[in-house]
Amino acid sequence: MTVTTTREVKDLEQILSLQRANLIKGLSTAEWQDQGFVTVEHTLDVLQRMHDTAPSIIIKDNDRVIAYALAMPRECGRMVPVLVPMFENLEKLYWKDKPLNQQRFYVMGQICIDKAYRGRGLFDALYQKHKEVYSDRFDLLVTEIATRNTRSLRAHERVGFKTVNIYRDETDEWAVVIWDWA
Repeated sequence: MTVTTTREVKDLEQILSLQRANLIKGLSTAEWQDQGFVTVEHTLDVLQRMHDTAPSIIIKDNDRVIAYALAMPRECGRMVPVLVPMFENLEKLYWKDKPLNQQRFYVMGQICIDKAYRGRGLFDALYQKHKEVYSDRFDLLVTEIATRNTRSLRAHERVGFKTVNIYRDETDEWAVVIWDWA
């Protein structure tokens, strides 16, 4: 397996395929409670524009994307309408007594691992690659997790993320978490 960044359209298409297989709307309650889920459905156009701004992190087994963690710098904030409330909320938050919007941060837009590959340390590998690739440009990595996605909350805490805010929008209740690299 190889941990790398997105490089070609085929990578983005495979991300979309993996995403569709793990959307909460297609999973049973028992499955999403046990295995976690993703909420937002992207388009190829949006993924391409995000990639053009900052390539996402992927793990490939041979030539197949089996895990991803999307990179979303702030300039991507309006590309996905359902994520606008998250970006608006981030504008109001503070980290270490300083407004978040005055700090060098970007958003990890979504993380997903193929079911057949879970439990092998790939979650941590995705985030370590994020740090390796982007720590020269950013000091903080921010994301939000549906509070009912307990598997994801635990995994983010294990990596080093700290919860800084909980809020509700029309889709769910969210925990905003930050991983401070500084």
